Formats: sequence, structure tokens, C-alpha cells
Amino acid sequence: MTRMAATRDGYGQALLDMATNEKVVVLEADLGKSTKSLHFRKAHPERTVSCGIGEQNMLLTAAGLAASGYIPFASTFAIFTERAFEQMRNGIARPNLAVHLCGSHGGTHTGTDGSSAQSIEDLGIYRTLPNVVVLHPCDDVSTRVLTNQLVDLGKPSYTRTARNKTPVFYDGREDEIEIGKGIILAEGSDVAIIACGVMVSEAMKAADELSKKGIEATVIDMHTIKPLDTQLIEKMAKQCGAVVTAEDHNVIGGLGGSVAEFLSSTIPTPLERVGVKDRFGESGQADEMLDLMEISAPFITAAAERAINRKQ
Repeated sequence: MTRMAATRDGYGQALLDMATNEKVVVLEADLGKSTKSLHFRKAHPERTVSCGIGEQNMLLTAAGLAASGYIPFASTFAIFTERAFEQMRNGIARPNLAVHLCGSHGGTHTGTDGSSAQSIEDLGIYRTLPNVVVLHPCDDVSTRVLTNQLVDLGKPSYTRTARNKTPVFYDGREDEIEIGKGIILAEGSDVAIIACGVMVSEAMKAADELSKKGIEATVIDMHTIKPLDTQLIEKMAKQCGAVVTAEDHNVIGGLGGSVAEFLSSTIPTPLERVGVKDRFGESGQADEMLDLMEISAPFITAAAERAINRKQ
């Protein structure tokens, strides 16, 4: 049986992994229990800054720490990171300070918290900022590995994690995970499905369903939204001739937008984008939300068939 875990747990474990580096400091905005930074706080209270409900203060404090030679990891809910966008832009990205921001509970998969708590624009927002690396891992293992790699990044980053448990793909495959490099989880020559975060498991389900119809799909975990692995995308576009993107995010500005920008300017290829159709979410269970937003496996399957039918 496939192990299930939440990506936020991988983030919390990574903070503990990095505790041996005395330059690593952790900042919270009243939500350490939810983002899982509380484990670091309990073990190393002297290197943890609890900022209360003050996301803007948290990021500028993190900027000051980074400018003083520390490596700050700050976290809150994805939707609340947006309250501090100006601080992320001018206080961190513009001076290129290595502050690492984690937004948990992102996307409609958050479920019952409702539309006010479901950030469907965070990846797009942070992708527009120069210098900022944007990550959206699919399981706890890749989240742990990628977060550990941020220590040596030397520039700012934003990572989206999730509350709900999803299938784990990378037990024993940790060495394959690298910032900026997509990972092929299934191979086929008819269509390439590029997914991120909670949608990777849905893409794998779609690939299984397509295989029953005689359609073989490549599935790529594009955990790094920026910098995008354009070399892999170009290779798969040439190999398959049709591409589908899948994300629990607005179709505007996120993974689908990023892939569309690259393909249209480099190797025009039939592309179908599966994502939230420029609308806000609702309150419901995680799986219900994926169906309601029309981004679950059946919708990826249908998008793949449409993309294939558009091949010339």
C-alpha cells in the first residue's frame, strides 16, 4: 500500500535536519503548529522568532537576519504570505537576500477552510519576482530534500506545502531530487503531463487511465516552478508532440502559464492547461474540491485526449 504523508511534515523535518547549521534560524507567524516549524522551535527556541500575527514584520525581520549572515526560514499559511508581498518584493527579492518563505495550506485542496483560505495565486505572484526560486513539491520526501537544498541556494525562495496527505513517490529516490530539475515518474510517447504538488498523484492516476485506452503518457513532477526545467520540457514536447499541465492553482500565472510561455516562444506544441479556471474556491473536502474545480484525474485524462487530437 502506498505510504501517504503531508508535504508540510517534510518541511518540518527538514528544519530539524538543518539545525546543525548554527546560521539557520526559524520565524513563525502564529502558525508553527500548522506549518510544522514548531518542531524546530521546541528543539531550538533560542534560534526561533515567534512574530505573532505579523507576516510583514516576520519577513522584514527575516531580511535583517539574512543581511546579518543568517539563513532564515519563515512560514505561515500561503494566503497570509500575500499580506507581506511588498516586504517580500522590496525587502527580500530586490536586495536578493536569502530568505526562504514557506506557504502552507495552499490551493483548493486545503478544502474545508473555504475560499478565503485557499491561495490559488501564490505561485504566480512569487514567480513574477526577480531572484525568487519557486517550489511546489508533491510529497514529504521531496519537500524535505528540496528544503535542505535551500541552505546553499544563496537567493530567496518560496515553497508551497499542503496540509492534506498525498501519495509518497520518493522513498528511496532522494538522490533524484534537485532544485530546477523536473523528474519523470512515468514514460510514454503520446502525451506529456507536467504536474506539481498535489496534482502529481492525480496525473499518475490519469496516466493509468489513459494506458487502458492505449495512450501512453509521460508524467513529469515539475516541483520547481521557477527556474523552470525548460530543457526537459523541450525534450518531452519533441518526443510526445502534445503537452498537458496540471496544477491546483489558477490557470493564469502558475505552472501552466509558465509552460505556455516557454512553448509558444520556443517549440509551439498543442497544450492543454488543467487548473482552477480563474475563479475562487469553495468549502468542501479535499477530493471534492479537486472534482468541483475540474482538476482531478478524469479532467487531466480528457485534457490529454484533447491535446493529442490537436496534433498535426
